[in-house]
Amino acid sequence: IEQVLALRNEKAELLGFKNFVELSMASKMATSVRAEELLEELRAKSFSAAQQDLADAQAFAAGRSHEGELLWWDVAFWAERLREDKYDLSDEELRPYFALPAVLDGLFKVAKRLFDVDVVPADGEASVWNPDVRFFKLLAGGSPRAYFYLDPYSRPAEKRGGAWMAEVVGRSRLLPPAAGSAPGSPRLPVAHMVCNQSPPVDGQPSLMTFREVETLFHEFGHALQHMLTTVDEGLVAGIRGVEWDAVELPSQFMENWCYDRPTLYSFARHYQTGEALPEDMFSRLKAAKTFRSGTQMLRQVHFSSIDLELHSRFTPGAGESVFDRDAAVAQKTQVMPSFPQDRFLCSFSHIFAGGYSAGYYSYKWAEVLSADAFGAFEEAGLDDDAAVVSTGRRFRCAAGQLVGCWQGWSALSHVTYAGCLHTVW
Repeated sequence: IEQVLALRNEKAELLGFKNFVELSMASKMATSVRAEELLEELRAKSFSAAQQDLADAQAFAAGRSHEGELLWWDVAFWAERLREDKYDLSDEELRPYFALPAVLDGLFKVAKRLFDVDVVPADGEASVWNPDVRFFKLLAGGSPRAYFYLDPYSRPAEKRGGAWMAEVVGRSRLLPPAAGSAPGSPRLPVAHMVCNQSPPVDGQPSLMTFREVETLFHEFGHALQHMLTTVDEGLVAGIRGVEWDAVELPSQFMENWCYDRPTLYSFARHYQTGEALPEDMFSRLKAAKTFRSGTQMLRQVHFSSIDLELHSRFTPGAGESVFDRDAAVAQKTQVMPSFPQDRFLCSFSHIFAGGYSAGYYSYKWAEVLSADAFGAFEEAGLDDDAAVVSTGRRFRCAAGQLVGCWQGWSALSHVTYAGCLHTVW
């Protein structure tokens, strides 16, 4: 680890930067100062909630014959038992209300309501790599605007786990458009969305967990950013060129609509009886969203903070180990004393073997941006359909007419967080 850090610091200095964090931030939306300001604000606001999370787990465990203080390896077990007791909600109980065809219909209605686009099946208009893969066309004003593939089901023998969206082709005025397009038309964007949910069984549709519903909305948010662009310069159209710390804004923004009652009830119906999701289930679903949220926030703040710390203020080979520095950071970001043998850094592949070195904070940065964007809809009134439609059109206009760079949004926006976070208008 220390060798990796030393080489990264050397690289930054050769390129004229003070440290690797400054090099990383040169191509991101945030600055190091603003990123750390955000992390400190989130830490301060979450710490007391995390303390209460621990106290709740401790009291629950004590009431069920656990003796003594909870240790690191006890907390997750008792927290999960507390969640089960408090909300009594299982994935299997929810699945019958989230059939894939109904969820897709609800998702496409959200896209229509917010962005005035229609998503229609286009199966057969393009070849697919598996019979389960669907092909869709996105229409704006009745004309094709983009296309996307949906590969929804798990196939362990040929498909890795997880979910993702990626471009097939981007919008471009330089590359040839599809056959039959009007002269001078740009090539339209094509995306693919890949998920790993259960396939249909015994004549039943694919029944989704609520987390899979959130994932589908999440990936469609990425796809919309790619497909709604009006920029014809291929190298910066759609998802290309978007700063790393803003990439998750549209995807996390779309997840919020899963908890919007009118949106959810537009598709949450029992696949056999047509019965709407029971009200008490919806209440428990919303309540469970914030269960131990203080603890989860502090966990992400710790990961982000140690990432920036190691890449800016730690000196390899100076006597202090990376684990010593991790423990020092943990004094502010954990409500339990550090475990002396903790070696999490050895498996922190996001920053040592992935693309998040000096950039892990991006998760929280984008989450705040997406919450700010959704907050504009809440301020307009989620029950006021005309206000939601109007706000959605402004969102689409701001996102679609800018190149793949969120910095430009500052020209359209008001400042909402410490002079650095911007809404989309």
